[in-house]
Amino acid sequence: FNTVLLKDIVERKRISDVKLLEDVIRFLFDNIGNIVSTKKIADTLNSNGRRTTSGTIDNYIRALKDAFILYEANRYDIKGKEFLKSLEKYYIVDIGLRNLLLGERTRDIGHILENIVYLELLRKGYQVSIGKLDLLEVDFIAQKEDKRIYYQVSATVLDEKTYEREFAPLKKINDSYPKYVLTLDEFPMGEDGIEQKNIIDFLLEEN
Repeated sequence: FNTVLLKDIVERKRISDVKLLEDVIRFLFDNIGNIVSTKKIADTLNSNGRRTTSGTIDNYIRALKDAFILYEANRYDIKGKEFLKSLEKYYIVDIGLRNLLLGERTRDIGHILENIVYLELLRKGYQVSIGKLDLLEVDFIAQKEDKRIYYQVSATVLDEKTYEREFAPLKKINDSYPKYVLTLDEFPMGEDGIEQKNIIDFLLEEN
């Protein structure tokens, strides 16, 4: 981490405030899978006594993406069939880096699994975006040529409310592309053509 941070980012991008860069990294690592904006990050850091601007945060995020520490997932309006220009999500190249800086957090297991699935879809050659459907969200839209797959990711859907929350967005999509809910549950369920699949089985699949 220090090698990439100091050599690939600080030296090459000529960043003078290394502590601010570290604070930005910690914020983004702590918010993998959450919709964030440069203004939100700047406002949070300013409230904690770190003076910065949205422009500086944007430059730092661009540097982190150039160094392949972060990946950006844009949002796609499924009804409007267009990419949205704000409120992206970010995922980290290696959960081990997150554990190094923040410690292991079992309460974040849902976002950690989401990060792992995102990286696996990239590895399989998909273009991956976040789906917006009215007020609902689809975790991932995986696109490769004319192939499209929708994914929801959750640690478990054994709880009835969680089950409804994860399946609801997929039920509202009116096309015939495959739809999956990925969980750690060992007894998959499914309905309305939506298949629930164990995440480990998903990771072991061929491309």
